[in-house]
Amino acid sequence: MGANQLMKRIENSNPIDFGTVFNKSIELFKKVWLQGFIHLLISMVIVIPLGVILYAPIMALVGVEGVRESYGGYPDQFEELSIGLVILFVILAIIVSIVASAFQFGIMAHFYRVCKQVDMGENENLNYFMFFKGEYLKKIVILSITAFGISLLATLVCVIPLFYVLVPLQILGAMFAFNADLSTSDLVKASFKFGNKIWLTAFLLIFISALLAELVGVVMCFIGIFFTASFVYLPMYYLYKEGIGFESDFKLEKNNDSIE
Repeated sequence: MGANQLMKRIENSNPIDFGTVFNKSIELFKKVWLQGFIHLLISMVIVIPLGVILYAPIMALVGVEGVRESYGGYPDQFEELSIGLVILFVILAIIVSIVASAFQFGIMAHFYRVCKQVDMGENENLNYFMFFKGEYLKKIVILSITAFGISLLATLVCVIPLFYVLVPLQILGAMFAFNADLSTSDLVKASFKFGNKIWLTAFLLIFISALLAELVGVVMCFIGIFFTASFVYLPMYYLYKEGIGFESDFKLEKNNDSIE
């Protein structure tokens, strides 16, 4: 659906019932937990090596610190090296964070697609990297940078605004998954518009689903967290479905209106 249609559906969306979304999320989790685990593993395969790359400057700094202790101070060349390594670490930290975030964003968007296919009884598309090509790749990078910037700004302002932006940023993944052809600015605007409208319900669902996923994972000897982590995303899927709906729903409503 187009940006104007999306905004109109958000404006005309009905109130969302907490209990309905939560119960449906539990039922859907029973069907998609394995796919959630597979998506998590794919993310870890990429994110863990990126973390190793990030720690390279730290290990170098440890070596430089050893030189300082041996000499009782930094030789001139090591002083410059130490400053350079700190700058390198900051640059690498930003790059690694954006790359890792973009990759997780794309994998998460595909998981939302799988949730819809399972929920609607459609054939599952197991092309996990469908969003890592062409225009989609550019969008997930820009959206990740945008989300990172918004989170950083909210934290710097006074941390409290971070709780406010948490909801729109969580919805952004589902918004992109089902409207990938819209511009990045339209996706962000729609996420904040919808997030503002359902903020309290969405925040409670995020908090409780995250708490439940962690508790159940801990009960399952901690390793269970890998299997329950995906539950956090399911309320976001149903918030989108119940509040906005899919393009097929829009076409059906349009056809019904024309018949009447």
